[in-house]
Amino acid sequence: MTAQWVMYGIKNCDTIKKARRFLEAADIDVEFHDYRASGLNDALLTQFIDQLGYQTLLNTRGTTWRKLPEAEREAVVDSSSASALMLAHPAIIKRPVLRAPDGTLLVGFSEAAYQAFIQEKS
Repeated sequence: MTAQWVMYGIKNCDTIKKARRFLEAADIDVEFHDYRASGLNDALLTQFIDQLGYQTLLNTRGTTWRKLPEAEREAVVDSSSASALMLAHPAIIKRPVLRAPDGTLLVGFSEAAYQAFIQEKS
């Protein structure tokens, strides 16, 4: 099996939709992994955290974070506590996470960042 591009996120997210349209227009075939439909396991999340750091992955500006009890937010002090929170609430992970065929990850979406990432990895 050939390594390929994979996008991780939640299907109904507007940013995911923009990123998918961009990749389609750039003729990049991407597999989509929906956290809600396909799940999120500790091994995958650990790969993300090891490469990016939990601070990059944890979306502290979104609705999911804001709706958490203050004690739960304050309990996130390291990668282990952040990982537990992200496994319990996958919607709290910044979206999208794009994995290039070589395993390198990019978080979030901007056309400029995607264009540079695709050129570098293709």
